[in-house]
Amino acid sequence: MSTDSAGEALSLQRHRKRAEHWVVVAGRARVTRDAEVLDVEENHSVFIPLGAKHRLENPGPEDLFIIEVQSGSYFGEDDIERFEDRYNRG
Repeated sequence: MSTDSAGEALSLQRHRKRAEHWVVVAGRARVTRDAEVLDVEENHSVFIPLGAKHRLENPGPEDLFIIEVQSGSYFGEDDIERFEDRYNRG
């Protein structure tokens, strides 16, 4: 997964049936996980537990590349509950 451009962000969302683990391969990620906002550097990772509201952002000038590992009972796109989305996805 990549969030190429500085300032880009995924929607604030939640999954009911899966957790995610994000490893930053290149760049720097800003991660919202419930009430926390974390800056995650290259070669570090963050765990998003099942049910946590979360967002991934690229706050830096360089491209951001992460590896996302999902675990849970279901991985369909209909398990995404969006709260804020600058791209107006449902």
